[in-house]
Amino acid sequence: MLRAELSRKSWHAGKLACSGVTDCYQPIERRLKITRGCLEVLAEFRQPVVLITKNHLITRDAGLLAELAKWNAGAALLSITTLDPALASALEPRASSPRMRLAALRALTDAGVPAGVSVAPVIPGLTDHEIPAILEAARDAGAQFATYSIIRLPGSVAEVFQHWLSRNVSPEAAEKILRRIRDLRDGKLNDLRPGIRMRGEGEMAEQIGRIFKVTARRLGLTKMRPDVTGENFRRVDARQMELF
Repeated sequence: MLRAELSRKSWHAGKLACSGVTDCYQPIERRLKITRGCLEVLAEFRQPVVLITKNHLITRDAGLLAELAKWNAGAALLSITTLDPALASALEPRASSPRMRLAALRALTDAGVPAGVSVAPVIPGLTDHEIPAILEAARDAGAQFATYSIIRLPGSVAEVFQHWLSRNVSPEAAEKILRRIRDLRDGKLNDLRPGIRMRGEGEMAEQIGRIFKVTARRLGLTKMRPDVTGENFRRVDARQMELF
């Protein structure tokens, strides 16, 4: 399906993101290899793509990403929420540990893949104080760019998160965290407005943004996103590839 879509004359080789909603390197990817299959097609077409993941499994596909990177068409972001292994295990039980995410960052950069860190999601009152430490650890692991986003709680996710808080932190801490999230979201737990939903607004949002920007600048992480381009995109005839 991906090959057919990229082969359309109407296809415009803009940047693809894989994936901002569901991690493309969940444990089942080891067996199904769906992400790898897509990367193989993307590499054939030199279609620009940026991968974002919390899992070390991305290093399995470093060769394909490096091939894309040769044409300025591939990059990756490792999403790191916390450097505390116990908190990371409780928050993201099916994701790699912070240590393994940093190791993946190093492996990708060593392979020639432009790679950076996404400090996300920043959870006010729980993980926001770790922003400088995460950025420094990522820089030391070879990160070339850095970005961040503040926790979003759309739909039923808000209920799931509140249930998680009730099981993992004290009632006082839970109330503080939820109060700070509401302070960022005009009194609500979520805000769908473009430009606001990822960063929040108000004094606390500005404070988080300042801490991130000042620390990133001090560490030399002045770029917030990779430069990938579709200028080398090519349409590939499947019959020609089979003959080759």
